[in-house]
Amino acid sequence: MPALVEALTPEQIDDFDRDGFVIVEQGLVPESALGLLRERFVRLFDGEYETGIKPDEVNWVRGRDAGDRTRQICNGWRADTVVGAQVLSERTGRLTAQLSRYRGVRLLQDNVLWKPPGAKAIGFHQDSSYADYLVPAEMITCWISLDDLPADAGPVQYVRGSHLWPRTPPQRSQFHAPEDWLAPARAAAPDGDELDLVPVVVKAGGGSFHHGRTWHGSPPNTSASVARMALVSHMLPVDARFHETNVDLIYSRYRRRGDLSLDESFFPVLWHESGYRTPWLAELPAFGSDPGVRTRPDPP
Repeated sequence: MPALVEALTPEQIDDFDRDGFVIVEQGLVPESALGLLRERFVRLFDGEYETGIKPDEVNWVRGRDAGDRTRQICNGWRADTVVGAQVLSERTGRLTAQLSRYRGVRLLQDNVLWKPPGAKAIGFHQDSSYADYLVPAEMITCWISLDDLPADAGPVQYVRGSHLWPRTPPQRSQFHAPEDWLAPARAAAPDGDELDLVPVVVKAGGGSFHHGRTWHGSPPNTSASVARMALVSHMLPVDARFHETNVDLIYSRYRRRGDLSLDESFFPVLWHESGYRTPWLAELPAFGSDPGVRTRPDPP
């Protein structure tokens, strides 16, 4: 059984700073949790919500949408406590804080992604392009594969060094199943530079962390058998707030009138240097050495 990653090395942090991402081959998820998470993926896409709460976005429905599309749910953690236990893990927050140098980390949203054989591409984009309703409009993303992931299974790919490029408008029309998934990144490349693409080829439970401005997407899944299930956490600095005027069609519904703060009921604190962690996270299932127990009773 691979050891769980409890801290990143100085070399991995240097890789992140230089490239805009770092790949962790395995050990981001307890091995005992992988099968259970895969099972919960199937239930979520069958419309079975353990908590009785529908996720914020369900972008693929069986019988409604084409079978060659990547299946996506946003904020599956609201619907399923097992998905929540991993998305909201203290370990993920702590590793993110190492890379970002944030004094604390909170969750913005998750993505539950299922890309079966034959599924088409996801267009290249920058995550921070979609965050102008937040201050600061930035994030760090953890992308975890629940399967052993070969290069032909449509893994996420990064453009090395593209976190140093300017932030661009959101790529909405070219996101799901574009014919040329690399086109937005090529258009954004300074002086038409050639894209230095790096696929995330990892073992089950491995994955990557990437900067909010790092260009990324994924090609079609051309493998014969790999389902390519991935669980994604988009994380913010603990002191992030809503923008005073900019709003998001979906996530600004969680903004209280007259209050720009992010409510921990919806944007929980995963890790803080003081030892604080949103108290209700202790109610989630425990995976391996990640009990999710807070060590300080008061918010920072």
